[in-house]
Amino acid sequence: MLKALHAKLKAWQDRLGQRFGTDISSPEARRAAWWHFQLSDHAFLRVWWHNFHKVSPGLWRANQPDPARFETYAREGARSVLNLRGPSGQSFWLFEREACDRLGLPRVDLNMSARRLPSRETLLELAHHFRTMPQPILVHCKSGADRTGLAAALWLMLMEGRPVAEAARQLSWRYVHLSFGKTGILDHLLRYYAREEAKSGIGFLDWVATAYDPAEVSASYARWQARGKEGAW
Repeated sequence: MLKALHAKLKAWQDRLGQRFGTDISSPEARRAAWWHFQLSDHAFLRVWWHNFHKVSPGLWRANQPDPARFETYAREGARSVLNLRGPSGQSFWLFEREACDRLGLPRVDLNMSARRLPSRETLLELAHHFRTMPQPILVHCKSGADRTGLAAALWLMLMEGRPVAEAARQLSWRYVHLSFGKTGILDHLLRYYAREEAKSGIGFLDWVATAYDPAEVSASYARWQARGKEGAW
């Protein structure tokens, strides 16, 4: 019943977005898109809660900023934006694109999920952007908890050589990340890699390029959950 209700609400939000959230070219459309941003994308919840943290001098993390926050981050020194929600065409993305263009902030859209593992290509692309985007990079998703937490963990591993156990703390309650349920698949990606690293010493990107199999890691997470974190996974 709850799943059916959630599906209906999601369908309603999608219809609302298609009708009101895809245009900011006129004053009327802009007002409608702003209300869509506030209500359907829940921007009103992020007025005072920003989930903003400086992971390192080269990477900052946050939830979805509004235009005023992009201006603040630019003044404070952010030099580029990495959006993990992907290109959307909806209100949050239109306002973000407009703000970044106005502020001269280079921006990359990379589509990641909080509940599914990234593909091999996505992980390699993320590593490429880490190396090439002007720093500090402001990385964000919607809530700044799950996708952003994984990206921050990978930044520490790839760009600063931090151990997996330390990097994995970027996925924690502190950032409103839940390590169980569907979003726990992101924790398991790091857990699975740590086991492979312990066996052979393989680096993360070498493992991704040669051995990473999202289907196998997902099946391993199902075994981890079913066996109460015990047994072979």
